[in-house]
Amino acid sequence: MFNRLFVDHPRTVDESYTQHWAVASSFGLRMIVAGIGTIIHGFVPGLLTHAGSDMIRKLHGEMTRRQSRATKMGTKPLGRWQPEYEI
Repeated sequence: MFNRLFVDHPRTVDESYTQHWAVASSFGLRMIVAGIGTIIHGFVPGLLTHAGSDMIRKLHGEMTRRQSRATKMGTKPLGRWQPEYEI
């Protein structure tokens, strides 16, 4: 159970738990910032006109490169999240 929750997935992208935490946190924080920018854009349409779309493109590029690396390593590429068990 411990390995499934904390070790297995980071290994698929050749990272330690700490490295994976840092990368995932970086993605998450940037999504939050872009989301706030997009909310501001909703109130004042002339501001931050590309905040959300620019971040989506940037994060997509980074994720695609990470998927390519995982595939080249012969590990399972990252895909859509699917629960391994039902609650």
